[in-house]
Amino acid sequence: MNITEKVSYIKGLADGLTLDESNKQDKILKAIIDLLDDIALSVSDLEDGCAELGEQIDAVDEDLSAVEDLVYGEEEGDECDGCCGEDDEVYEVECPNCNDVIYLDADMLEKDGIVCPNCGTNLEFDFDEACDCDDCDCDCSKEEEK
Repeated sequence: MNITEKVSYIKGLADGLTLDESNKQDKILKAIIDLLDDIALSVSDLEDGCAELGEQIDAVDEDLSAVEDLVYGEEEGDECDGCCGEDDEVYEVECPNCNDVIYLDADMLEKDGIVCPNCGTNLEFDFDEACDCDDCDCDCSKEEEK
C-alpha cells in the first residue's frame, strides 16, 4: 500500500465516522486528513519526477558513452601501450595547467602544439631535446653512444 492509498483509507474511515464540522475536534481532524491528502499527492508527484529523471540520466549516460567511443575510438581500458605498432601508437600528454591526460597519435604530435580540450591551455611540443630514457624504442640513446 502506497502513501496515497493509505491516505484514501484514512479518508474512508473518517467519512464512516460522519465527522461534524461544527465540532472543533472533528474540524481539526478533517483539516489534518486534507493536509495528508495534499502531502501524499505531492510525494507521489516527486516520486514520478525522480523516476523520470533517473530514466533521462540513464539515457544521457548511454549517449555520453557513445560519444566517448567516437572521440577516443576505443573502449575504456583498451588503451594502447605501444604494442600496436608504429602506425597506431598512442602517446599520453599531461596538461601542466589542469593535469588532464590527453591521448595523441603521431599525426597530432607532428603539429607544433594543440589546445587542451579540458581547460583550453595551449600545449606546445618541442622535440629538439634528446630523449634520456633507456627503455624507449627511439634511436636517441644509440646516437649518444656514437
